[in-house]
Amino acid sequence: MSEILTLQVETRTAKGKGASRKLRKQGFVPAVYYNAKGENIPLQVRSTPFRKTWEQAGSTHVVELEIADGDKVEKRPALIWAVDKHPFKSILIHVDFYGVDLEKEVTLQVPVQVVGKAKGVEAGGIIEIYRDQLEVTCLPTHIPEHIVIDVTDLDINQNLLVSDLTLPDGVKAVFEENFAVVGIVEPASSDTGGEEGEEEEVEE
Repeated sequence: MSEILTLQVETRTAKGKGASRKLRKQGFVPAVYYNAKGENIPLQVRSTPFRKTWEQAGSTHVVELEIADGDKVEKRPALIWAVDKHPFKSILIHVDFYGVDLEKEVTLQVPVQVVGKAKGVEAGGIIEIYRDQLEVTCLPTHIPEHIVIDVTDLDINQNLLVSDLTLPDGVKAVFEENFAVVGIVEPASSDTGGEEGEEEEVEE
């Protein structure tokens, strides 16, 4: 089970682009908390603490939000679902927190991490990663940071299918078709046909 980080946030009443710009100038990032029940709570979070938490948690670790609303503080577990960044400035535009129930499974995309030196690569083949993320289902506290795929035994013209993968305990892949995730392909052969054709034309 991964460690649950804590992040302090506040409810906000001001909405709109003007109010959001003002918040950013004050060091806050506009945010929203929502969940599968249809709840939707506008929030604001200090930029620096959020960046530190995001760096540690990414989108796969549960964060416990301490939501301050006046004198009241309510704790809600959530995932950092989406972060909207400025295209060229170091500014965070908006954050989405997705509320989770620690006792109920969630479905999300998890990055793939390929490890090992495939024997097919050692024989001259080229590794092809067909999927850099996989959709999985698990409890929020069991979300893996990566799906690790060892390609050591993979030879030329061989693939690893999603059904071949060894997933962490409690994690299930979501798929209808048994697709290839990674494979080793033959290197492209050099084509000398054009040169031969040119020589034949000269001789004629």
